[in-house]
Amino acid sequence: MLLVRHGQTTANVDGLLDTGVPGPTLTDLGRRQAAAIPAALRDRRIDAVVTSPLRRTAATARPLLDARGLIERKLAGIREVDAGDLERRGDHAAHVDYLAAVFAWPQGDLDRAVPGGPDGHAFLGRYDDALATVDSWGLDTVVVVSHGAAMRCWSASRVRGVDVDAMSRTPIDNTGLIEIDGSASGGWDLVQLVSHPLGGADLAAPPRAEDPTGEPVPPSAR
Repeated sequence: MLLVRHGQTTANVDGLLDTGVPGPTLTDLGRRQAAAIPAALRDRRIDAVVTSPLRRTAATARPLLDARGLIERKLAGIREVDAGDLERRGDHAAHVDYLAAVFAWPQGDLDRAVPGGPDGHAFLGRYDDALATVDSWGLDTVVVVSHGAAMRCWSASRVRGVDVDAMSRTPIDNTGLIEIDGSASGGWDLVQLVSHPLGGADLAAPPRAEDPTGEPVPPSAR
C-alpha cells in the first residue's frame, strides 16, 4: 500500500488548518507535483487508486488515474484529522494544539482530543476501517492518496518499523510517500518513507508559512 500525501494547496501555502469538505484544491505547484506522480511510479504495479472526499486528493490522483486507465475509488475514512475548533486557523498556537493532540495518540494517549474535534479512538478507528476495506479487495498494490497529519499519525500508531518520535520530527512534503506492506489482520510493516515529493526534491515547496500537517511537530507540542 502506497500512502501518498496530496499535492500542495492554497491552505498549505497560507499555513491554515483546513480539514473540511470539500476543502481547497491544488496550487500550480500542487498540479505539477501531481503530474509527476505517474512517471515516478512507472515501474510499479498499481491495481487501484483511492482518494478521500476532499477534492485535493482527487486532483492529485487524476494524472495517475488517467495514465493507468483506472477508476477513482473514494473512502471517507482516509480524510484528514478534523481540526475541530481550530479549523481555518493559521497561528502557531493553533498548530501546536492540533499537533500535540495528533501525536499524543501514537504514544498511547487516545483519550486526548483535538479541541472541539476527535480523540484518538475516533480517528484511528475510522482510518483502520478504511484501510481494512482496501485490504479486503485482495489487490496487490494500491495507492491511497491521503493527508499529512492523518498519514503520519496512523503510521506512527499502527506500522511496525515507524518510530513515533522520528515521525513527529520528519516532515513529509506534498506528494511524499509512506509505503507499507502486510494486511489489516496481520499488521503492517514499513517499506520506505519518501519525505520529498515523488517527482523529486525540486518539486518541494519553498519555505513560506508553516504547513501544520506536514512539518515537524514543534518541540513544545511533543
